[in-house]
Amino acid sequence: MGLKRVPWDRFVLRMETQMHYYPIFLDIEQRKVVVVGGGSVAERKVRNLLEYGAEVSVIAQKLTSSLRQLVEKGTVSVLGRKFKASHLDGAFLAVAATTDALLNRKVAEEARKRGVLVNAVDQPEECDFIVPSIFRRGDLLIAISTSGKSPALSKKIRVGLEKEFGQEYESFLVLMGSLRKEILKQQMPQDKRRRMFQRLVDSEIPEKIKKGDWKGISAILTGILGRQISKADVLNYLEIG
Repeated sequence: MGLKRVPWDRFVLRMETQMHYYPIFLDIEQRKVVVVGGGSVAERKVRNLLEYGAEVSVIAQKLTSSLRQLVEKGTVSVLGRKFKASHLDGAFLAVAATTDALLNRKVAEEARKRGVLVNAVDQPEECDFIVPSIFRRGDLLIAISTSGKSPALSKKIRVGLEKEFGQEYESFLVLMGSLRKEILKQQMPQDKRRRMFQRLVDSEIPEKIKKGDWKGISAILTGILGRQISKADVLNYLEIG
């Protein structure tokens, strides 16, 4: 007996209804984040949280040497050796990063009672949110997620995108930010403005930034903006002194 064929549109609809994570970027600067655990995974989580300005507190019986150094510097605080529900009071986020699944579940349960968003490492069923695989190019932040199904695939995709979007995109985004402010001040039809932005992002400017070809960038901008753009103008847009 052959397999029953499922129409593609029904398959796509079913897949869409299974997607339950809402993609969002959170501002955690100066927000209290509690990390339960002191091993290598917890260390990685702590470092990532610190990078985005969180006020991180840890709870663990033992800490990695790197975490101990962060504590000694006052960068990270220690709430205790054993987890207590009260440790979560006032927290914005909680991360359960221990090797004890039952403890991670307890952290998640107590966090939800207090309305604290929680992530339990390798236990997606206990998570209110999952952390995607990410990389930055200045203000360009790209996040990849497989909804917890395959971190290895997320990493593979991230590595590929890192090659496609090199460091030149950090400078390109600075230039685009400068140009956007200037263009929005000009009186022109919205369609013309939209076409101008599209021509800029479709141009070869990133490649020329990578080569340091300021003359080439000047020529592209002159053609798109409709006025003479000098090398000095380009460097000013790129915020290069």
